[in-house]
Amino acid sequence: MSPTASAPPAADPLPIKPAISEINKPFWDGCRAHKLMAQQCTHCQELRYPAAAVCPNCLSGAHEWRALSGRGELFSYIVIHRGYHPYWAQRVPYNVAFIELEEGLRMFSNIVGTPNEALRVGQKVKVAFEQRGADLVVPVFEVVDKS
Repeated sequence: MSPTASAPPAADPLPIKPAISEINKPFWDGCRAHKLMAQQCTHCQELRYPAAAVCPNCLSGAHEWRALSGRGELFSYIVIHRGYHPYWAQRVPYNVAFIELEEGLRMFSNIVGTPNEALRVGQKVKVAFEQRGADLVVPVFEVVDKS
């Protein structure tokens, strides 16, 4: 390449991918199908997220996967103003939200479709799904009532 020729444009940075295992694969398969899934112990009926090999309540390994409502409430959140990874650097400022689902489970995610300045603890949210990269779909949340 000559000194006057321009370099090809850099590819968009790829997101950080989760480690997918036999234990959590049904969760990620559910995301690809736009269903929010969690394990439920078939011994004591305890719901669990994140996925685990044994129930933290009764230590049974017996479980099934259950579709969740996807409805919940914004329990807490922070707004990140620095890009610690190239994929997220192009999105600053972005939020990291702690969602409490109707079923009682809590999970970290992002709120999309609402400016960070308009987020409030206690807002009702519903799950949506976002494609990140060619083979990754993640659950994100949208505020239900923006008033």
